[in-house]
Amino acid sequence: MTAFPVRIGVSITPQHGDIATMRQRWRDVEALGCDSLWTWDHFFPLSGDPDGTHFECFSLLAAMALETSRVTIGPLVACNSYRNPNLVADMARTIDHLSGGRFILGLGSGWNARDYEEYGYAFGTAPGRLRDLRANMPIIEARLASLNPGPVRGEMPILIGGNGEQVTMRIAARHATIWNGSGAPGDVERLNRVLDERCVEIGRDPREIERSINLRPGEESLADAFVQAGMTHFIVEPSGPDWDLSMAETLVRWRDARG
Repeated sequence: MTAFPVRIGVSITPQHGDIATMRQRWRDVEALGCDSLWTWDHFFPLSGDPDGTHFECFSLLAAMALETSRVTIGPLVACNSYRNPNLVADMARTIDHLSGGRFILGLGSGWNARDYEEYGYAFGTAPGRLRDLRANMPIIEARLASLNPGPVRGEMPILIGGNGEQVTMRIAARHATIWNGSGAPGDVERLNRVLDERCVEIGRDPREIERSINLRPGEESLADAFVQAGMTHFIVEPSGPDWDLSMAETLVRWRDARG
């Protein structure tokens, strides 16, 4: 596999905090020397007080585009169920221009029942949500290709998140610039092999897809093992109200020490 450079990202999850502190942390992430900046696509906190403060994903991404100047930005990941696919493409293209071409469109099938139920979306089943994502990918790509102006870089990078071997990996093989997974080093090493196989099935070079992973607290010590397993883009996810960046700082030092 062609080696991608090791990159460090931070997802500033928009729960249990305020906009002013969040904006400062976006700037801090960039000043630390991180490579990517993300936020999740939920409507309520996923930890702590379930009714704590929270903010919407794409609105924050537009602000993030103007608050930063170097890091790539994107949703980790946008839920396919929440927005019309043509609208998703247009929103992504617009934020891409606001950022000067730094946007990555992260997409997933969705899973959090409360988001669906309280906002009036049909929750359905996990297989059904994956089928919907698969059906919407060509619509999103076609709209991105037809917009005037189009994405700044011509083709917008797309991240596909999820570990499903039968459907998600096939979606990633066909559409992803980046695959985002989770698990222990042994797990993701196996999943990387599965993704490689899915690429071969459709005649795509697996080396075209960057491999990223969300690291939990304490897993920074496993970074070298994850590299051996084929992962090169490491994303940490601190929570509000303070969004402690110490884990990201440790990983940036580790990245830089690798040379």
